[in-house]
Amino acid sequence: MHDLTPLINLLKIPSVSATHEHMNECAEKIRDLLSEAGCRTQIFPTEGHPIVYGEIKGISDRCLLFYDHYDVQPPDPLEEWDSPPFSPQIRNNRLYARGAVDNKGNIMARIEAVKSFDELPITVKFLIEGEEEIGSPHLEPFVREHASLLSSDGCIWEMGENDEMKRPTIFLGVKGLCYIELTSRGPLTDLHSAYAAIVENPAWRLIDALHTFKTKDRITIPGFHDSIRQLEKEEQEIIHTIPFDAEDTKKEIGISQFTRNMPGREAMSEILFGPTCNISGLKAGYTGEGSKTVLPSKAIAKVDFRLVPDQKPEAVVTAVKNHLSNQGFSDITVKCLGALNPARTSPNTRLVSVVQEAILSVCHTPVVTYPSMAGSGPMWLFTDILHIPTVSTAIGDTEANIHSPNESIDLSDYEEGIDIIREIINRF
Repeated sequence: MHDLTPLINLLKIPSVSATHEHMNECAEKIRDLLSEAGCRTQIFPTEGHPIVYGEIKGISDRCLLFYDHYDVQPPDPLEEWDSPPFSPQIRNNRLYARGAVDNKGNIMARIEAVKSFDELPITVKFLIEGEEEIGSPHLEPFVREHASLLSSDGCIWEMGENDEMKRPTIFLGVKGLCYIELTSRGPLTDLHSAYAAIVENPAWRLIDALHTFKTKDRITIPGFHDSIRQLEKEEQEIIHTIPFDAEDTKKEIGISQFTRNMPGREAMSEILFGPTCNISGLKAGYTGEGSKTVLPSKAIAKVDFRLVPDQKPEAVVTAVKNHLSNQGFSDITVKCLGALNPARTSPNTRLVSVVQEAILSVCHTPVVTYPSMAGSGPMWLFTDILHIPTVSTAIGDTEANIHSPNESIDLSDYEEGIDIIREIINRF
């Protein structure tokens, strides 16, 4: 068993990026941990939270980059924690604290793996940022400016877990994101609802506009699908290797059927490869307790699009604006609140088989390979700008409660995770 003291001390730092707490303190702690592991380190200031870089030269000219983040989600609601979120406790071989898995446990597993070598067979680099939980707003300029520093033959991302059947999982990509806010305006102020006889309600107008975005079967914004990349044969085939219990999934989330009553395998394909148009929120008029008869002065909708290769967020924003204008809704304003490009690494890439083989040798269980995550992240900066094949593997399980109260890590998984990273380094 590795000494847990460095991990516990790291978990004590409440580095909540959303509230900008203790970020410099945590960055300095990460720098010290990397230095103790033998890394040449540097802290790079950004317009937000600092980025920590570390590097150790290896015997060969091969180079592997690790991406992680030291910021964590807010711990709220505090009353639902069985122990304080930043006072780590061990119960039943699980370590409980905010960040235990996402992402400080993974940071320490990678550092411990590197420390275990007398001499590294390859060069290892670390990029550990402090803004992943708030969308990594300053990572892109850093990556572009320091492309030569970050140049590597492969990258190991920071997400993954053992599934409900204790099968290790890896991910070869992420979906992109385009998050917009639509605003429809009517009278100067909220009016008595009697005016509905003669004044158009901006909420109805916004609803009418949203109805033009999609049908039950398809997103109907012209140009939205034009740039979608065709799937590789291996990506299509890999769907059939992914375990997916459709009935359990429907029961777990409380629905009787998937959209369009699609069968389970089609549902899995859509989760991994299908773009989406989703209404995240609607706001207009009075939404408090009881009744208040008003005609609102404005209505707002928050809409997110999950994107697949090679869709671009800026192209989606343009398509939405053109579509609204062509449909007679040019008065509805569009504001982009967030954008991430999709990313994908081919299953044929050698790094993929290296990771699969390394996990199998440690866990003695074949890995479940997902061509993409259903969610989003800044992986495209590495695959598309740095042109580094990227595979996401990490420690954790279905009981980890990532982003929720009582986040925890199984200490056996932590030890296994160290061994997996060590084996990946050896094989790479």
